[in-house]
Amino acid sequence: MAGGESDDALVRGALQTPCGPLGITVQGGRLVSLEWFPEPPVLPGRSPALVRIADQIRAYFRDPGVRFRCRLDLSASLFCLRVWGALLTIPPGQTRTYGQLARQLDASPRAVAAACRANPCPIVIPCHRVVAQDGLGGYGGGRSPALLAVKRCLLRHEGWHG
Repeated sequence: MAGGESDDALVRGALQTPCGPLGITVQGGRLVSLEWFPEPPVLPGRSPALVRIADQIRAYFRDPGVRFRCRLDLSASLFCLRVWGALLTIPPGQTRTYGQLARQLDASPRAVAAACRANPCPIVIPCHRVVAQDGLGGYGGGRSPALLAVKRCLLRHEGWHG
């Protein structure tokens, strides 16, 4: 990699987005995680993969229909991978409920919610497009006002008016 980094270097950076600061972690040229409101990056740096992913996120905020084209480094159960695959089929501006996804995957809504909570790459794997039957639901593993504001911001950016 450029800059003398080894191929397996863990590189972290942060990007200011219209929905708040977003931490980006890459390793070996693959996206490992995206994190809202990150602590200051412990290993700040630049890598070609970090720059590409940041550019794609900026492009998403210009046009929510942009398709992400990045390699992911995902360690998860087969069930989480199935749920995340289903999330990738939800078009921008549309939502599904936890119950709808549960029926589609022959699972429980709580299991779907747990898989959404475990998603290490929000936006790229669009868990913000999953809502509760009676409202917004949670986001990023919680219901804090800051995280729910991010979810609303992303959904509004995509044209959702729910």
